[in-house]
Amino acid sequence: MMKTIRILLLIAAACSGLNFACAQTWTQTSAPNKNWNCVASSADGAKLIVVGTVYPNETCISTNSGLAWISNSPYLFGVVASSADGTKLVAVTGTGNVSPIYVSADSGNTWIQTTAPTNIEWYCLASSADGTKIIAAGSPYNPGPIYASTNSGSTWMATSAPLTNWVSIACSADGNKLAAVIAGGGIYHSTDFGVTWTLANAPNTNWLGVASSVDGIKLVATAGSGGIYASTDAGTNWTLTSAPKIGWYPVASSADGTKLAAGSLGGSIYTSTNSGITWEQNSTPNADWISIASSADGNRLIAIFYSGGGVYAFQTMPSPQINITPTYSGFKFSWIIPSTNFVMQQSSDLASWSSVTNTPVLNLTNLQNELTLFPTNSSGFYRLTTP
Repeated sequence: MMKTIRILLLIAAACSGLNFACAQTWTQTSAPNKNWNCVASSADGAKLIVVGTVYPNETCISTNSGLAWISNSPYLFGVVASSADGTKLVAVTGTGNVSPIYVSADSGNTWIQTTAPTNIEWYCLASSADGTKIIAAGSPYNPGPIYASTNSGSTWMATSAPLTNWVSIACSADGNKLAAVIAGGGIYHSTDFGVTWTLANAPNTNWLGVASSVDGIKLVATAGSGGIYASTDAGTNWTLTSAPKIGWYPVASSADGTKLAAGSLGGSIYTSTNSGITWEQNSTPNADWISIASSADGNRLIAIFYSGGGVYAFQTMPSPQINITPTYSGFKFSWIIPSTNFVMQQSSDLASWSSVTNTPVLNLTNLQNELTLFPTNSSGFYRLTTP
């Protein structure tokens, strides 16, 4: 007889000691004020990297969600992307005639120059969740190609994308679905890791940023003063959202594509919790926001602004939803990797709870923690809670 498993989800009120964890506004972290250019985050929001290209900028890394930062790179990186676990990084050194691409396999402690062409002014980078697939695109200032690597940057090949003024690129967790936007042009998308590209049904405008859900189905793109557009069919068609037209630049998305964050040049940051149907203005300094990164659950955001700006963090308490799938003689539990530490507990009577000692495994195709259990009782209760 099939065992009955009832799920009880507990949302903890405590915020695990983070000094900005319960804030509904953005808080400046302890990172130095620099001419930052790009920020990247691991899926849980714990490992962060910020880079800048103007001397005496540096590369700063945090392993504790921005509470503390260290400088550990001799390079003036301009753009950076991260794998889901924050271990594999890819970065490009500035802009200009010589622009090599570097990779790190140890969270930025050491860097190795790849074989990517150095005579291309690289400007855009994206990485699959496992860090093996990397996509690099040219610059909005000089028409360039899009190159791809399937082995963490060891070798590269040119894709069939047109030579044009690329300004931002995004990919799904498996790296297969891509979307790239053109400064003063259109949007191209691919479902086969750049083997073929299709021009989307989107206006030719001043595109500046693009972000993707984990499955590559939901996309969001900023068009400067033209507003924010969204796609729900992997980039084929785009519709204008209700966001005000205030000069948008960076944009970020949660794994499921429901939680979005977008920054404006000379303004503030707006967030959406319903895939862009409505937007809420956040309490942030008016600044030239240039890059935003999101945790998989969308509850931890990191943003930077240019010209001597700091690194700002936004944290709300996650409320992970447990999914349950029957397996042979057991059940698979899954939930989007949260940006605050949660543990699973079990009970037979809802009165006495004990922690499940099995360690969940992160599924890199959907950024969900997965745990298979084989209950011995005819019924049971499970919950997620903060330690």
